[in-house]
Amino acid sequence: PERSGIAQETMYKLTDKRGRLMVMRPDSTLPIARLTATRLQNQPKPLRLYYTQRVYRSNRGLTGRDDEVMQSGIELLGASGRRADLEAIVTAVEALGRCIPDFRIELGHAGFFRAVASGLSVSEDLREDIRRSIEAKNYPALDAILDTLDDSPAVSAMRQLPRLFGGEEVFERAADLCVGGAAGETLNYLKDLYRSLSVLGLGDRLIVDLGLVQRNDYYTGVVFSAYVEDCGDAVLNGGRYDNLLETFGEPMPAVGFAVNVDEVAKVMMEHGGEKKIFPPDVLVHGDSGFEMKALSYSSGLVAKGRKCENSVFEDRAGAVSYARSRGIPRVDFVSETIETMNL
Repeated sequence: PERSGIAQETMYKLTDKRGRLMVMRPDSTLPIARLTATRLQNQPKPLRLYYTQRVYRSNRGLTGRDDEVMQSGIELLGASGRRADLEAIVTAVEALGRCIPDFRIELGHAGFFRAVASGLSVSEDLREDIRRSIEAKNYPALDAILDTLDDSPAVSAMRQLPRLFGGEEVFERAADLCVGGAAGETLNYLKDLYRSLSVLGLGDRLIVDLGLVQRNDYYTGVVFSAYVEDCGDAVLNGGRYDNLLETFGEPMPAVGFAVNVDEVAKVMMEHGGEKKIFPPDVLVHGDSGFEMKALSYSSGLVAKGRKCENSVFEDRAGAVSYARSRGIPRVDFVSETIETMNL
């Protein structure tokens, strides 16, 4: 768990035929971090990687979360600071915006919780119980834990942490709770990031949530999640993880996010049905005897960046009828010469 930042009890484990312990992939960022540190370490930085794959995580009962999730995400590796964080968050907004019109981005900082928690003399297990209560905004559970501790500025700040939720006014409320220099620094950085995103026109989507504490313990900086109305779980999670690659022998700052594809698809179906499928630019039809030439011609168009589809119809009339029904704007007929029909 120290290496992965993911609790052992959330992992699906099995044994192979030799009795060796195996773990089903609990996270997408970990294997990408390992790949970058061991095989891509000599590539020019920053690296921009993307993926789509399934992850498996055992959730506590009655949470409503699926244990198997299809994720699609990006990682920006080898870049630190505000510019990289802005790129990751803006990319997340643009990606979701192509699928879901109405969503909100919650913005937090992993360092703020750690700075406040550093003032508590508690075990790691109790610290995780506190984190889990804050994540769920379970005020009674949090108060029950903190009531067992001696009063201190850190305990008082921790009680307020899940309530530090809203617009820019949250920063003023949080400033009074800062119990050390680290908390103040993270708060100032997050405030600057919030204002930069607002200048980019994203202010109406942003919610400051200083109680946003991700389950993955490898996050070190800004963290963000996206939520849709009537959907209990986040449809996107991300953040900065500057120490993770060091565990694989290659220190490197990084930031990224993952989209819960299953949840996004569910929301899309519940709010307007299927997303429009964009047709290809060109339908390529080969006349009888010129099928191979048509395939070669189509490959050439694809190599030039055109989006093509090959006709499977025996005559030109069938190809044209199909193109019109799909909204394909152009048909190229391949014979001795190339004839183009714009529809």
